[in-house]
Amino acid sequence: MSLKKASFIILLILLIDQISKIYIKTHFSLGDDPIKVLSWFEIAFVENDGMAWGAKLSDFFTFISDRFAKLILTLFRIVAVTGIGFWLVDVIKKQKSKTLIFAIAIIFAGALGNIIDSVFYGILFGDSHMEVAVFLPESGGYADVFHGNVVDMLHFPIWSGILPEWLPIIGGKYFSFFDPVFNVADIAISTGIGILIVFNKRAFKN
Repeated sequence: MSLKKASFIILLILLIDQISKIYIKTHFSLGDDPIKVLSWFEIAFVENDGMAWGAKLSDFFTFISDRFAKLILTLFRIVAVTGIGFWLVDVIKKQKSKTLIFAIAIIFAGALGNIIDSVFYGILFGDSHMEVAVFLPESGGYADVFHGNVVDMLHFPIWSGILPEWLPIIGGKYFSFFDPVFNVADIAISTGIGILIVFNKRAFKN
């Protein structure tokens, strides 16, 4: 796969990711009831200021503030996506397998999509709490540069209910599959990682 084709894939994912986020950000407010599209799929606007599953660095390192932890996380993401970008260019130059190049390309696109939120959304949008955010508000954004929140909106409440009593430990307890809300960038990252795991031999055949 050429750099031109990989760049097209990255640009396509970024456009879908950012268009969906900007639409949600400018049409929904935090606290709105989810919009049910199908019985197992709904649009639920949430913002994530931490890592995966909403975790924060300050949850693990209690001696640092949430604000400083957010800055560290954003800077780490930038370093990580830079490394992924160099890796992508390297495997393309070395004409590695299309599977490997495609997987790295969509991981890069997803990581970059979430970085855009973290770096710029705080200064580009107004607050979303109980109100629809304004793009480029006169009073300024809801946060400083590098302190923006990642916009999530895709929720798949596939099943929820009481688990059978015969199951060890968790039997008889309420269970929901699954609760996390995510975005297009998250799907790209997860898919890319999944490809590298499932099609490992094909990806790294050279």
